[in-house]
Amino acid sequence: MNAKVEQAPGTNAADIAKLTLAAIILIAGIVGFYYFAESAPVLRVLGLLAGFVLAAVVGSATAKGRDLRSFLKESSFELRKVVWPTREETIRTTGVISVVVIIISIILGLIDLLLKVVVMDWLLKL
Repeated sequence: MNAKVEQAPGTNAADIAKLTLAAIILIAGIVGFYYFAESAPVLRVLGLLAGFVLAAVVGSATAKGRDLRSFLKESSFELRKVVWPTREETIRTTGVISVVVIIISIILGLIDLLLKVVVMDWLLKL
């Protein structure tokens, strides 16, 4: 084993400081939400949302934040390629699944009844 601790590529002191600042802002927003419990609920929620948004902005300035933005952009691009089923296909598939579930439930119920009769009525009465 190598005793030397290696940081992940792209992680530097500035990124760690930015992520720490984002965590502090996020915690401050949550603490402020509960600290100002007597204030108007709208202002409390707006302060909480402002804390979340500001923390996200600070966090997105890091290498991990840029990677996350790139991942989300690529994911949305791939999501546009998905061929979604039509309403008719969805209804038909749901119907087939419902019928199969009912049939399997009946089969399992009959197996349970058969095992109950065999165990309770035949084996335990011997």
